[in-house]
Amino acid sequence: MENISILIVEDEQRLAEILKKQLEESGFNAEIALDGYIGRQLVEKNKYNLIILDINLPLINGYDLCREIRKTNSKIPIIMLTAFGTTDNKIAGFDVGADDYLVKPFDLRELLARVNVFIRRSDSYIRIPEKLGLADLEMDLNTKTVIRADKKIDLTAKESLLLETFLRNKDKLLTREFIIEQVWGIEFDPSTNIIDVYINYLRKKIDKDFEPKLIHTKFGFGFYCSDKEI
Repeated sequence: MENISILIVEDEQRLAEILKKQLEESGFNAEIALDGYIGRQLVEKNKYNLIILDINLPLINGYDLCREIRKTNSKIPIIMLTAFGTTDNKIAGFDVGADDYLVKPFDLRELLARVNVFIRRSDSYIRIPEKLGLADLEMDLNTKTVIRADKKIDLTAKESLLLETFLRNKDKLLTREFIIEQVWGIEFDPSTNIIDVYINYLRKKIDKDFEPKLIHTKFGFGFYCSDKEI
């Protein structure tokens, strides 16, 4: 993994150095930025395979930095680290383009596991060009472009991954547990409403002004994506 480069944007220097050491021992290259401004400069100057991003940063906070990164790079995995673990905090992170969310304090083994998942996933996306579709909707997995009835639809990173999960499993009933594992990569919390919030976001963008409706709910069982009710 000598060519895999990871940027750690974390203002707690001791934690940043521990993360760098662990990542390097796992075979990755790792670089540290101790504030959001330096983090932005490094992202503009260098190419990284993944970013570990704290939220409460000096100069430019993690939300704003993530939003700026997403303006020019929709593909790089971003894992947010934060002491704030409420559902609202997580939704705010996903809304600006984060791919995953880890609450401090955390187990380093869990972080490394998530890093490995995203590195394998992003590598496979680079190697395998692919398009997914249903009815008059088409999704290009390389560019994350979504078009329905010749109209381009802008999705956030998390909405895009949710739609991809549906399209890869079209006509299949998906449980809430399955969706949250595929899209959020975290243990399922039965009290969270993140799934409902994001499915509502997605429906407004890809179903509200179109027919047929593609995302359906089977109450008590889960959700499914189909051009017909099953």
